Amino acid sequence: MLRGVIVSGEIEASGAARKKYVVILGSLMSGLGKGIATASIGRQLQARGFNVVPIKFDGYLNMDCGTINPYKHGEVFVLDDGCECDMDLGTYERFLNINLNGNNNITGGKILKYVIDNERKGVYLGDDVQIVPHLTNEIKKWIKRVGNDFKADVVLVEVGGTVGDLENAYFIEAMRQLSLEEKGDVAIVQVTYVPVMDAVGEQKTKPTQHATRILQGMGVQPDIILCRSGAKLSADARRKIAMFCNVQPEAVIDDYDSKTIYGVPQLFENQNLSRLILDRLGIKGKDSDLKKWNELVGRIENPKKKVTVAITGKYTALKDAYVSIKEALVHAGASTDCEVDLKWVETTDIKDNKSAAEALKGCDGIIVPGGYGPRGTEGKVECARYARENDLPYLGLCFGMQYMVVEFARNVCGMKEANSTEADPKTKYPVVDLMPEQKFTEVMGATNRLGLREIAIKKDTLAHKLYGKSMAMERFRHRYEINPEYVPVLEKNGLVFSGASANGKIMEIAELEGKRFYFGTQFHPEFSSRLERPSPVFTGFVSACLSKKG
Repeated sequence: MLRGVIVSGEIEASGAARKKYVVILGSLMSGLGKGIATASIGRQLQARGFNVVPIKFDGYLNMDCGTINPYKHGEVFVLDDGCECDMDLGTYERFLNINLNGNNNITGGKILKYVIDNERKGVYLGDDVQIVPHLTNEIKKWIKRVGNDFKADVVLVEVGGTVGDLENAYFIEAMRQLSLEEKGDVAIVQVTYVPVMDAVGEQKTKPTQHATRILQGMGVQPDIILCRSGAKLSADARRKIAMFCNVQPEAVIDDYDSKTIYGVPQLFENQNLSRLILDRLGIKGKDSDLKKWNELVGRIENPKKKVTVAITGKYTALKDAYVSIKEALVHAGASTDCEVDLKWVETTDIKDNKSAAEALKGCDGIIVPGGYGPRGTEGKVECARYARENDLPYLGLCFGMQYMVVEFARNVCGMKEANSTEADPKTKYPVVDLMPEQKFTEVMGATNRLGLREIAIKKDTLAHKLYGKSMAMERFRHRYEINPEYVPVLEKNGLVFSGASANGKIMEIAELEGKRFYFGTQFHPEFSSRLERPSPVFTGFVSACLSKKG
């Protein structure tokens, strides 16, 4: 990666460099894909030799995403340090192939608490603490600190929400100040939406114009405008946006729908976006090299094979609740030249083995994902049973492993009333139970068993074959565990616990011998999967699905 001082407008390969910043703002609405745009810009800059680190700001007053319902906010992503964060952090890691930490996700609650804690400690002694300058100063310090911690050449800052949101106005003000103070070292990218009115079939630019004027009224002038749309931007729309939003036509970038999100970096590169950003920042990098990345994208877009996988969950009405699983399957598919077609199955609709068979008809494999609470659990049990009895490749993730064990206890070990105490606190056979240290927890936020942990893997098992080693590191997020009291009887009846915590007390991986792939993990391998480094668990699962298809 390039390091150094700025000499004649270039970052040279030695010495210390001035940090550069790219701020990505929304305008009209949330959910436009600012996270993908941010990650794609980062990937472009990496391809030009720069060390890049992303930061995401979310305006809500939660300290983190841990207590937010997936229906409201999408998936809760977990980082190495256990931070439960916005799913955009997962997008960053998957595109940039780096490991982030909790400091890369700033929330309104987190930054406000930081300022208030400082005030209580006397850090601002003598001052009446205000939004400006105290809060905005701490935001700027935070961003610079993260840049230094990661030894970054360029810091990407994504501002969640829209320009009209009261909850992010102070953060946008901090970005205005940053742009003023670090003159020439900050590029502002605005992500907007260009709708098409069905009645006339014309791309409408007025919403973008008005949103830009709101932003300009806050003292922020975009340098580049990314236009999200279902189709390519027309020349007339580009001209209007450039003229009324005060940018050059070449700085209006087309961000139309792609076959895969991993094709967006090249889409941007084809329009010279990285060069526009570098010119704005006054730096030069090496020639862009996305060759290896684009080879993987080609495999996604032109697969040689295809399998169908059922995701049997309880949040299927909002697919973003399982975004890391979806992407891990894309990564595994790219590594096996295979398209993974998804079938969404709502487990609350499955009542018995017959309805499970109907729901899973035509599927080459099944994933039972994580979740909380009793709703839909019996449907998960029936799915696990069908997969076991019909040798359908099965991957149980966290909750999915727990209910794979419940099913095995009921239908193989003869414990008909076996259950998790999460679903039935009075179950006769609590084969899944609350972890001992969780029984005295009084608060919900950040109290799960979280983050990167070591797993000891038994030799001569499927787990060992997948990982190729006796120790692995994966990310966790759970409160319940396989009850150690029942491990002997489960193992006696044929269930293999092929992975355990480093101290051997917590069962982390379960599998059945003699099956094509019947595998459960207490951890979340999807959180560590990357396009350039797919999860061995997901790759093994997709390979098993292909073997079933024949």
